[in-house]
Amino acid sequence: MKSEEIINNEFLEGSIWKGIVKFSIPLLLGNFFQLLYNMVDTYVVGNYIGSAALGAVGQSSIFIIMLVGLFMGFATGASVVIAQYLGAGKLDKMSKAIHTTMMFAFIMCIIISLLGIFISKPILILIGSPKDVMPLALEYLRIFFGGVSFLLIYNMAAGVLRAIGDSKRPFYYLLISTFINIVLDFYTVLGLKMGVRGAAIATVIAQAVSAILILIRLFTVKADYKLSLKKMCIDKECLIRIIQIGVPTALQTAIISFSNMWVQSYINGFGTAAIAGYSTYTKIDSFIILPGQSISMAITTFAGQNYGARNYDRIKKGISSALIMQYIITAVFIVTVLIFGRNLVGIFTGDKDVIEAGFIQAQIFVLGYITIPINNTISGVLRGVGLTKVPMYFMVGSHVILRQIYLAIFCNVFHDLKVVYMGWPLTWLICSAALIIYYLRTDISKIKRKV
Repeated sequence: MKSEEIINNEFLEGSIWKGIVKFSIPLLLGNFFQLLYNMVDTYVVGNYIGSAALGAVGQSSIFIIMLVGLFMGFATGASVVIAQYLGAGKLDKMSKAIHTTMMFAFIMCIIISLLGIFISKPILILIGSPKDVMPLALEYLRIFFGGVSFLLIYNMAAGVLRAIGDSKRPFYYLLISTFINIVLDFYTVLGLKMGVRGAAIATVIAQAVSAILILIRLFTVKADYKLSLKKMCIDKECLIRIIQIGVPTALQTAIISFSNMWVQSYINGFGTAAIAGYSTYTKIDSFIILPGQSISMAITTFAGQNYGARNYDRIKKGISSALIMQYIITAVFIVTVLIFGRNLVGIFTGDKDVIEAGFIQAQIFVLGYITIPINNTISGVLRGVGLTKVPMYFMVGSHVILRQIYLAIFCNVFHDLKVVYMGWPLTWLICSAALIIYYLRTDISKIKRKV
């Protein structure tokens, strides 16, 4: 069977700018709509139920971000392996890697669903969830974990498609499921009066639709990346490579997200308004960093394919293109947040105390936004060539260890919300400096090859 197409030829030849943009835009839109799942929940419960419900969805979103990051880590490992085999022209090994990826995903579905349902309450207790928020957050989380398999399957399958250059179809499927989520959110919360439970059920149904659609694509496409039930098994060599590359990224995101849950305990001490303000601006922040994340995912696939094809100079040119694009976008966002920050937070709530708490976070976070393009680009390239442990070390070291040390010292001295938020830009800056130094001292052409 021959490949239906190499969907993004520009990754291996032609215009680098065009290739990255062509791949990144569907990724950006897809990530945007994936975030809209929880964003719509936030809007509906914040405006039609109340601040306690808003805080519940906000605290639940920390777990959701952690899980999405965990899944994306494994998906990144699979994408890098698949992209490298594609770039090297080893299509049989590529097919084995794809089937191993999806079989691994199906097994993980069962484990994570059961584990999540049982650990929801202990973790909420651990982070000091307030009494008025706890019951609603627990209800939302348990329903979410009951349907988390759909989220895992979608992300792993999307990683397969992106590895071979197709970022459009994952976006189309998310577009459809997000529309379903929006309709069901308003229907279950406003029409059926189901509260937070209705918002959670709407999200699970929408995620199920995206998972089903992407599986249909993989099982029916006439190409080398087609899934076949007869071939569904785990190839030990492929799984080891996927885990070696994917686990560091997955652990990095999971550890950072867990650290953020611990940070949540500091914010909980400032009351319900601070919790709601934090959860609200965190959603806005997730949208702001989306373009950079999308370009980072593009540069990972770009680097993976060109590493497989031994196009090392092209990888270096891709870094420059990715940085320029991200800094243009970042400048626009910084100006927007500084001018319209209160208005952005006000979209989700009319509570003045919540708006002010969210705007305080916005003003401080913009200080660190100038470092994010560097973190995204260099980390993406290192993952693409298989050095996924390096960004993990730097990001966990700065975003977790140093941030927790900072909070433990300064928050005990100064009981000030601004002091808590300063932990983000400071640790982003340290991470950027470390990544720059490492990259400048590394010759990617001399990395030991496994393709």
